[in-house]
Amino acid sequence: MAMNTVKLNAYAKLNLTLDIVGAEGGYHMLDSLVTTVNLADRITLRRRKDGLVRIRMHGLGKNIPPEENNAQRAGDAFVEKFGTCGADVTIHKNIPIGAGMGGSSADIAGVIAGMGMLYSVSDMDALKALADRLGSDSGYLLSGGLARIRGRGEKVEPLPFVPLHFLVLFPKEGVLAGEAYAAFDASRAKGSRRTEEAASLLRSGNADWAAKSFGNDLFAAACGILPAVKEAFLDLKAFSPLGVSMTGSGSAVFAAFESEELCLWAKSRYRGKCRAVALKSVDPKARIKRRSPFVLGGEEIEEP
Repeated sequence: MAMNTVKLNAYAKLNLTLDIVGAEGGYHMLDSLVTTVNLADRITLRRRKDGLVRIRMHGLGKNIPPEENNAQRAGDAFVEKFGTCGADVTIHKNIPIGAGMGGSSADIAGVIAGMGMLYSVSDMDALKALADRLGSDSGYLLSGGLARIRGRGEKVEPLPFVPLHFLVLFPKEGVLAGEAYAAFDASRAKGSRRTEEAASLLRSGNADWAAKSFGNDLFAAACGILPAVKEAFLDLKAFSPLGVSMTGSGSAVFAAFESEELCLWAKSRYRGKCRAVALKSVDPKARIKRRSPFVLGGEEIEEP
């Protein structure tokens, strides 16, 4: 029986490492260790009988114009690519904008995955190719979990899931990715090669040592654009965590801790200016999905 409604979580990500390893075709080439965390936009999709996609945003993204909304682009591209009908899409945004946690890419991935469920499109290669075309991290965020991503983010190497605990600080302002990359280029800084070491240590089960390799080549550039990034970094460093870094192009900064207890301890004692949130890594692939017996047409529900 065809589904009429799909509900899912579009998870945020943290770049545990971000190495800039070159440039190609006008884009920076990256080597990055990433994980999804338990902060997500909640997406509901309902079938339409025509080919239109209507997006309604609530929360942090409610003021995004339709012509600038990547979720809208994703829905329209899905209909064009697979020749399906459209959907009414409601997105409750919880992932901060301009934080470097992939909120826009997560919504692209969520809309594509949700419409795939609505219309029984299960060709993951085709879905990923569409997501990669629309957003740098979107192909990875279709599956999430712990992974090493390369190139523009389209080359994804899944890694065994590792439970990690983070205290994330969100400065009041964001950092535009384009400005951060431009500042990096202007500084003529050399990219790092920390991702291989961190990935190897995580594969071998040495998460504590891997955290010491966490780092981000855009950190200095982001600090120059928004001094609050460096202030947040130093505030977290004072708690002596396993490692501290910035995700994406900023502005969110995170610290990794040995346990959830230590993470919550640090959160309780933080007295800085940023919003502080304790998060942990999640593997969406391992989360249970079930059909609701109470909704006609079959409603796909992702378990919390």
